[in-house]
Amino acid sequence: MNPFIDIRNDFPILKQQVYGKPLVYLDNAATTQKPTTVIDALCNYYRQDNANVHRGVHALSERATVNYERTRDDLVGLIHANNRREIVFVRGATEAINLVAQSWGNANVAAGDEIIISAMEHHSNIVPWQWLCERTGATLKIAPMNARGELLMDQFDAMLHARTRLVAVVHQSNALGTINPVAEIIQKSHAVGAKVLLDGAQALAHMAVDVQALDVDFYVTSAHKMYGPTGVGMLYAKEALLEAMPPYQGGGDMIRTVSFERSEYNDLPYKFEAGTPNIAGVIGFGAALRYLQSLGMDAIAKHEQSLLAYATDKAESTGYIRLIGTAKNKASVLSFAVNGVHPHDLGTILDRDGVAIRAGHHCAMPVMKFFGVPATARASFAVYNTKDDVDTLFVAIEQAYAMFS
Repeated sequence: MNPFIDIRNDFPILKQQVYGKPLVYLDNAATTQKPTTVIDALCNYYRQDNANVHRGVHALSERATVNYERTRDDLVGLIHANNRREIVFVRGATEAINLVAQSWGNANVAAGDEIIISAMEHHSNIVPWQWLCERTGATLKIAPMNARGELLMDQFDAMLHARTRLVAVVHQSNALGTINPVAEIIQKSHAVGAKVLLDGAQALAHMAVDVQALDVDFYVTSAHKMYGPTGVGMLYAKEALLEAMPPYQGGGDMIRTVSFERSEYNDLPYKFEAGTPNIAGVIGFGAALRYLQSLGMDAIAKHEQSLLAYATDKAESTGYIRLIGTAKNKASVLSFAVNGVHPHDLGTILDRDGVAIRAGHHCAMPVMKFFGVPATARASFAVYNTKDDVDTLFVAIEQAYAMFS
């Protein structure tokens, strides 16, 4: 029996029709829909507790602060951080990566050093490291992948040496679904003295993650890919690293004292949280985390793997669909091309049948270049998707193919 059969009722947006057809939402790698508990948490903050956090002594501020800081504790529990000082709230995974590149990178990377990223990275895990290399004279190295979308670990191994300062790789690829061998990457990188950053924006909603067991130095994610609000996310970093890193931005809340002569910075994690934060977003993020925990990460992974396997079998049986990314270890993402149909045309046609997919380069243009395609169509799965959704997707794809062929 499917334990998630009634979950769709938790997501009000899924009850609508698009062009007279029931909505089939398969663009979850771009952003997930929000359960009622998250929507209520946002509304309740603005209706009842709207006040700034950490600074007020009145009841509204105290309630807002308690709910805001509860999310930090929820994240500690979800990823098994050592303590709450290691959890920094940011606008999303992109800002978290930029924070590390600006703060840790400027202080620890110099001319002659090397940074390694993979060939399957999202633009957010490419551009900040390009900038850091331009500023410092360091060199950016690209760990290659094979035609299945899997890292070539022997070539990655050959890149590692004493001048490697940082390895920044995606935990799960947004464009391919590949789950990288991150435990092995971390162990090998640490063996040469390099730090490791994992982009977990795609992974953390789909699998259990234990940052202490992995021994990862930095881990980043975005709430909106985890059934939470947009505009908020998390940087996890080992406490010793955060203590040594200079502040990323200056302003309120990241200081203890300020004079015109000098400023003294606040304790962790507030040293990196300048200004009024996205309070409602963080509170909504907490509601999303508790929702995920109530379902169980192992159960979520099992459900989504069954959908991916079902969709993969259907795609392979058509004879006119080329799968892009066929790694042995992957999750939740089916990227593909339909013979004779441009992905943008396919996405538009499917939309008229109420099926929402993503068509484009998925902020991973080097991946598209590697596979020799201008774009792919991408169906990505979440807890509320069903095999009926997959069936509807492939009926619509078959109609589109027949139209163009």
